[in-house]
Amino acid sequence: MTTKEIANRLVVLCKSGDFDKPQKELFAQDAVSIEPHATPAFEKETKGLKAIEEKGKKWHDMVKELHSIDVSDPVVAGNSFACSMHMDVTMQNGERMDMNELCVYKVKDGKIIEEEFFM
Repeated sequence: MTTKEIANRLVVLCKSGDFDKPQKELFAQDAVSIEPHATPAFEKETKGLKAIEEKGKKWHDMVKELHSIDVSDPVVAGNSFACSMHMDVTMQNGERMDMNELCVYKVKDGKIIEEEFFM
């Protein structure tokens, strides 16, 4: 798949609220995920697809309800792409969060090798 095809596929899956399938389908085994800052729930950097999938499961378990999600069309430049994501969620502790982030991805050999989130 080209970078543009990967970007479009990721956006389609994320718009449907499916965050697990993109990882299984589009990520390299040695991919890296970078958060804006380390939190008690997540490390700043997660290495390897298995660890990224575990991080995704942890996030899913923290969310009680996803009220809405909006993902922009991707902007592709060379082997990278970016999209913005807005989620309105209620966490398990009852806190409602309005989250906006910029998601930046790097692609190599037809797979996502890095994702980084900016808030």
